[in-house]
Amino acid sequence: MLIETQATPDPEVMNFFPPRKILKAGSAEFVDAKSLRRSPLAEKIFDLGGIFSVFMTADLLSVTKDKNASWDDLKPQILAELMDYLSTGAEIVIETETPEEDDIVRQISGLIAARIRPALQNDGGDIIFRDFKNGVVYVELTGNCYGCPYAAVTLKEGVERVLKTYIPAVKSVQNYEAPK
Repeated sequence: MLIETQATPDPEVMNFFPPRKILKAGSAEFVDAKSLRRSPLAEKIFDLGGIFSVFMTADLLSVTKDKNASWDDLKPQILAELMDYLSTGAEIVIETETPEEDDIVRQISGLIAARIRPALQNDGGDIIFRDFKNGVVYVELTGNCYGCPYAAVTLKEGVERVLKTYIPAVKSVQNYEAPK
């Protein structure tokens, strides 16, 4: 089974393109223990160590690694896990009954992946969706966007404007602050 890979403008992100569909529709992002429960494949990839997030669409598996991890070590292991999963035919994402907020989260993740992330990656940055609560989207700007003097403008005039235009439930976008 041939799985194509592609480096991205962000050296911490690599895309994997398997020959078969990963998801039936939409997208899914896995960044923490709670979200990992929905995908045995994402859980196995996280178990390799050095993984920051896993994002999936029908045709793509995108993995973000920690800065200290090496693609030379991770890439063959991720390919092996993906091949094993695809060869078994097991569900990659376990679908559950989704309340309205989960649907909104999927819309936010999809819009970030399709419209916002590519624009930021062209400038050497990236964006990671962290949470959605009470109409507020929490994201983390990384790469060249992290600490950029225009980050606040990008967040409000770019990210927030796009999300509010397409998803009425979004009231604002804020920078994610990791718990200390």
